[in-house]
Formats: sequence, structure tokens, C-alpha cells
Amino acid sequence: MSKKLWFGPAGKPLSFKSSRIELVPEYLRSIGLDAFEYEAVRGVRISEAKARALGEAAREHGIIMSLHAPYFINLASKEQEKVEASIKRIVQSMMAAEWMGAYVVVIHTGYYKGWKDKREALKVAIDGYKRVLEELPPWVRTPSLGPELMGRRTAIGDLEEIVEICRELGERCRPVVDWAHLHARYLGEHVRTVDEAVKVIEYIERELGSYAVNPLHTHFSKIEYNKGGEKEHHTLSETEYGPEWEVVCKAYVETGIKGVIISESPILEQDAILMKKKCQEVDPTIV
Repeated sequence: MSKKLWFGPAGKPLSFKSSRIELVPEYLRSIGLDAFEYEAVRGVRISEAKARALGEAAREHGIIMSLHAPYFINLASKEQEKVEASIKRIVQSMMAAEWMGAYVVVIHTGYYKGWKDKREALKVAIDGYKRVLEELPPWVRTPSLGPELMGRRTAIGDLEEIVEICRELGERCRPVVDWAHLHARYLGEHVRTVDEAVKVIEYIERELGSYAVNPLHTHFSKIEYNKGGEKEHHTLSETEYGPEWEVVCKAYVETGIKGVIISESPILEQDAILMKKKCQEVDPTIV
């Protein structure tokens, strides 16, 4: 059976000491990982030449690439200049992702603030995403828009919302499931069992089709939360926090889908390696 899961860090590995980003894929391969999410969270500052070099190295070493767009995005803002700036940042992210061959751009959609009805905020955000697709240069063909499931309850991005965004945009959009965020957003009342995780995967596949789960782009760590949702990410070894990685891994095995798992643990690549090891113990053929 061919590989079904890919593992890697959100950003440069902590143990990687070079400043040359194009050397990250070779390093990841050397430590047994095969995914890399480039973090453009403070702005898209990578040059075309460096992005292309990174992409070439990723292809050479069998690393699947994704890109995280800047945090400073709010497609539901009531201030039009902020919406325009958000659209511009997403377009820039999609361009950089094309250069490096990343298959998805992870995006924080925006916030409900200022809207009486959450549905209104979501509709405005979807219109913003449609603008992004209209404004993309025609040569940007590879990456999908990836609205992320958000951990804070004030943010647009519960499970149903990210699926609805992608349903409206079509196959140029794939939902990004952050399992820790899902756990935190529902105050620990989600991702408790394999069955709960399976239902998330099945819901996405049923609503959007098989493309959305082949692969399903996901983030994982343990997480601390309060009544507002997400508070802080934690390592897999911190037993007082959830969710449990084995629960999610078994859901992948049970559903048979493909998945990219990006570690957002404070120890990044160390927990990515640990997640891979734990999944190999569940099913040696899956990785």
C-alpha cells in the first residue's frame, strides 16, 4: 500500500541552523519528515528566486509544500480598506505558493466583530474570497485557498463555515482542519473519540467530495483553552491537555483518506516525528 500520511513542521525546524530556506527540504528528509508549511504569517517576504529554489528542493527530496498566509487578514472587516489589504495579502500568498509549488495556502478568514449575525459576516468573507480568485494572475494555477478551522470563538471558521466557504468557491478551495482548534473551539467537547474524528472527515468528504480529503490538510498539537476557545498550543507529552493524537491517527486509518499533518507544537519537528512514529504503531503501512 502506498503512503497515505505526510508529516512536517509549521515553519523552519527548530534544530535547523542555516539561514538558507532552500536547504530545509533536504534537512527534513534527513530526519524522516516529508511535509513543510512555509510560514508567511508576518508578511509575504520571500523573493520569487528563493521561493522557486525552495520548491525545486522540495520536489527533489519528496517534500509536500503548503504556505500559511499572513495573520493580518480579515475578509469580514467593516472597514473596506482592511478588506482590500486582506485580498492583496492572500493574492501575494497564492503567488508565492505557486512559485514554490505549495498545494494549499492556509488562511485565517476573519472575525464576526461588528456584525449582528454570524451569517452576514460569513457571506461578506465568501465574497472576499471570490474577489481573490478574480484577482489572481492567470499563471497562479497550483495552490488552493485553505480557510482554516479556527480555535477562537470570535473568529469565522467553525467546521460548517469552512466547508461552506469551499462549497461556494468550488475545487479551488480545500478546508484546513486544525484538530487542536476544533477541540478548543468546542471547549474540549470534540475530538475526544475516534468516532468524533471520523465524523469530521466523513462530513467534509460528503459535502465537498473526495478531492478535499485527498489529501486533507491538517494541523495538530495539544492545546489549552478557556471560555473564548484557543489559548495556547502545547506539546504531545503534556498529558493535562488534549486532544490525543492517537485518536486522530486512528480516524485516518479507519477512513482510508490521505492527509498532510503539520505540527504546531512548541517543539515542531520533534512532535512531527513523534506523531509519525505513533501512527506507524497503529498501522505500519500508512506512512
